[in-house]
Amino acid sequence: MILSYLRTVILYSVLILVIRLMGKRQIGQMEPSEFVVTMLVANLAAIPMEDGGVPLFYGLVPILTVLGMELILSHLSLKSLTLRRLLCGKPVILIENGNIMQENLRKTRVTMDELTGHLREKDVLDVNTVQYAILETNGNLSVFPYPGEKPASAKDAGVKAAKQHLPLTLVSDGKVLKANLQKSGKDITWLETVLRQEKATLQDTWLLTYAGGDRVSFYRKER
Repeated sequence: MILSYLRTVILYSVLILVIRLMGKRQIGQMEPSEFVVTMLVANLAAIPMEDGGVPLFYGLVPILTVLGMELILSHLSLKSLTLRRLLCGKPVILIENGNIMQENLRKTRVTMDELTGHLREKDVLDVNTVQYAILETNGNLSVFPYPGEKPASAKDAGVKAAKQHLPLTLVSDGKVLKANLQKSGKDITWLETVLRQEKATLQDTWLLTYAGGDRVSFYRKER
């Protein structure tokens, strides 16, 4: 029983490492080749987990081999357009200048119901408002409405938008993130002043972020 537990822990740790090495895109938007690799790795790990008679080494070697092949192919695909198209395919235009490309729908086996469903996910109800719709290699649909159908931006309205800053997390669950504090240009004295204004201590703080100027967001821990 203990041996089975240890084998599972080791394989789980190796799978986490493999997915991390394959890149964050593996978790979300996967190309066809990446999806195949992910499925293979999962199946290879399941065999030694289920069968205690299979040496653990026999499970690790195929997993690491698949990982090596994926890393090599990913590197080669960066340099070769032909290989990249072979492994991932290429984007397909489904709507061009307002016209639905019926032949491309047939080639990609996308029905009109699926197309309109994807458009609704992009908050588009009327197909006639779409100038371009492109099926990306990861299966997502990129939608570009006609310029007149897009929401007006601050620039279009002649409004000067405020400068935007990426919020930095300075305190998370009572712990100060010193690297972010330094990056924000603030120090511990400033942080203590902010906490005093909130009538809180570090131990009371669940999250504190800073986005430039006086834009501080404070969230107290629930008791």
